Amino acid sequence: MTKLAIDIWSDVMCHWCLVGWGNLQQGLKLVEGEIEAEVRWHAFELNPDMAQEGEDRTEHIARKYGRTLEESKNVQGRMREAAEAAGVSLDYEGAEPAPPAMMWNTFEAHKLLAWALAVYGPAQQTELKLALFAAHFNDRRPIGERAELLAIVEEIGFDRAAAETALDDEDLARHVRLDEQQAYDANIMGVPAMVIEGKFMVPGAQPPETYANVLRRVAGKIG
Repeated sequence: MTKLAIDIWSDVMCHWCLVGWGNLQQGLKLVEGEIEAEVRWHAFELNPDMAQEGEDRTEHIARKYGRTLEESKNVQGRMREAAEAAGVSLDYEGAEPAPPAMMWNTFEAHKLLAWALAVYGPAQQTELKLALFAAHFNDRRPIGERAELLAIVEEIGFDRAAAETALDDEDLARHVRLDEQQAYDANIMGVPAMVIEGKFMVPGAQPPETYANVLRRVAGKIG
């Protein structure tokens, strides 16, 4: 069994990041018994200038990529199909009437993810990341709001008071900015971007077989 470190630059607003995660999990099943992965998540803000009140998701995609509202809806439909194939869900799963699908400022979410890695370790950081994905896509919770983030932290059994302290920690904020700068220095312009063993980058949401093949090649190089 070869153990590989996988560092993933990602945003919790990112549809393709969740798709990439689902495909990576399927890829890891293809190398089960050969390769074990330790995943760590790193900060990448798709919209670092997003206002605190957020923006309607369909309108945001249309504005950012120069599309009509109908084209924006079609893009989201294709994303949902990719998610289904990856074994993950981008669909709202809460009570009706459904709240609006929004995009939020994610800097504080990234601070909590950095804190979770430092305090709890990679597995628990992933638990928080998946909880944030679910809160955003499946529950449409306002995860740009501090109170909502702290509620999510508490729901998965983390220390709420410690998380609140972390959100006010300027050193942690600087750490997140350095994490983002590291992505920029590595020419990571979009996410997900997975870096295996600190050297081998796989950009975008790839098919499961691609992840399995890359992992096998890396394991062969370091084995």
